[in-house]
Amino acid sequence: MRSVDLNSDVGEGFGAYSCGDDSAMLSIVSSANVACGFHAGDPDVMEATFRMARANNVAIGAHPGFPDLQGFGRRRLPMSEREIERFVAYQIGAAQAMALIAGHKLTHVKAHGALANAAAAERGIANAIAHAIKTVDRNLVHLAIACSEQVGAGERAGLRVVAEIFGDRGYDDAGQLLRRDLEGAMIDDPEIAAKRVVAMVEEGAIISVSGKRLKTKIDSICVHGDSAHAVESARLIRQRLQAAGVSIHAFAGG
Repeated sequence: MRSVDLNSDVGEGFGAYSCGDDSAMLSIVSSANVACGFHAGDPDVMEATFRMARANNVAIGAHPGFPDLQGFGRRRLPMSEREIERFVAYQIGAAQAMALIAGHKLTHVKAHGALANAAAAERGIANAIAHAIKTVDRNLVHLAIACSEQVGAGERAGLRVVAEIFGDRGYDDAGQLLRRDLEGAMIDDPEIAAKRVVAMVEEGAIISVSGKRLKTKIDSICVHGDSAHAVESARLIRQRLQAAGVSIHAFAGG
């Protein structure tokens, strides 16, 4: 039976503010990417999220983003590649520390938001992220956007690279995620999301909004934890994949 990982971005509350239903999401996914305090999250939220993940046998990763709490990391900041390398390494270290306190082990790194989008298109930024991961811990898996510069950067750095597609986001014909302000960028209907994910996994290809197929390895599927129908979409995607003969397993172990 073929297997694939199902992941979600969680731990994106801050202080007294919550974001998404992490408890429900962590009962569905096999891997979780936890905010590290720059775009969201704080030590208390991180530790609690890691503990929930451990209780659910869910693998955990660092989810570093631009230092932009107000913009939730979805605004690109004018920072150099060296600055990016340093703040990514900083966030990975924080995640490792809080995971240890929670009695869990960090297994991977996945860039967030505007940082991830920049790294998908620009080799220099992708290299900076990959180098930060390698420098902190070369055994960490690089969870990278499929068909992007992130994949090549991780491979050049000698990291294990896991290719990710998105179940609730639309793609352009180049395999890049559509800007969130464009029509078709967000897939809010769980039925449409699940049907599309099964098709992409079965075909081994990203399907763009125009219907173009871009062949790629697909190791993991992301459902964003902060979207309105996130839990429903994740649950239905898991059910439909299993019905199609695809098992759900963490790529790095829970």
